[in-house]
Amino acid sequence: MKKKIILTGDRPTGRLHVGHYVGSLKERVRLQNSGEFDEIYIMIADAQALTDNAEHPEKVRQNIIQVALDYLACGLDPEKVHIFIQSMVPELTELTFYYMNLVTVSRVQRNPTVKAEIQQRNFEASIPVGFFCYPISQASDITAFKATVVPVGEDQMPMLEQCREIVDKFNSVYGETLIKPEIMLPSNKACLRLPGIDGKAKMSKSLGNCIYLSDTPEDIKKKVMSMYTDPTHIKVSDPGHVEGNAVFTYLDAFCKDEYFAEFLPEYANLDELKAHYERGGLGDVKIKKFLLNVLLAELGPIRERRQMWEQRIPDVLNILKEGTKVAQAKAAETLHDVRSAMKINYFDGDLIL
Repeated sequence: MKKKIILTGDRPTGRLHVGHYVGSLKERVRLQNSGEFDEIYIMIADAQALTDNAEHPEKVRQNIIQVALDYLACGLDPEKVHIFIQSMVPELTELTFYYMNLVTVSRVQRNPTVKAEIQQRNFEASIPVGFFCYPISQASDITAFKATVVPVGEDQMPMLEQCREIVDKFNSVYGETLIKPEIMLPSNKACLRLPGIDGKAKMSKSLGNCIYLSDTPEDIKKKVMSMYTDPTHIKVSDPGHVEGNAVFTYLDAFCKDEYFAEFLPEYANLDELKAHYERGGLGDVKIKKFLLNVLLAELGPIRERRQMWEQRIPDVLNILKEGTKVAQAKAAETLHDVRSAMKINYFDGDLIL
């Protein structure tokens, strides 16, 4: 019976934010505790982060521990998952090199995620080759661990599709070798893409519109109270719009009915709150204060666990070392299979010239 394996991860270009939490981290914790999966690999994608930070490697290096702390703070358990550093698994680079021969330049150019990220970084004509090829590198990461499932946000769907194409191409040319992964999207639609606090389409470290998992209660309060709502909702009596209103999108992602009993007992649930806002008579400050209480309740335990792990940095480093050792052994197995399929395993038997 085929093993059920997960591969997922994040680029260490900064601390992780609530978009990461609702989009993937919360789900990873649920999956690790579900008992459904045989192996779970969580990658700190530092090599991928260097594709657009090559001149500032210190930025990537400094954030590896920050990301690991965020993982552990959210409840990822090193007894159940393997947390590893991408660049410490050199087999991934070799697999990428072989896969590059199976993908055309025009195919990568058509990848919507690549197009969007090139535009976001203002690369235009000066795209680093490493950055341009990162969908191929991602395929290497996924296939190296024989991942059957990859939990990602909606914006990463084109990357998964490209990986699946590479698997099909490799298997058709060299014989059945690689596992074709399935995509797993968050079930809560609000979690697919949490907007920034400014209402922009995506929460982004570079835009400074994030609420970080490690933010203090004071930071969270300042950010929530400055959040984008409905520009047409000027007076409390005005009817308001819920669609495109960042405060309600965050409530969709984080709110549970029990929070109403605790923080806003005059409403039974979010539907009632939305209905009141839409007919008018409900001010933005009131819903922001409610959201603040919800976020403090959700993020409080995460912040406490993070503070505990911050006192145990040598243990965090050891978790990364052990996870990387397991990851490298797994990737080495896949690389052996790939080299055999490609007939470039020259010294495994008699070399036939």
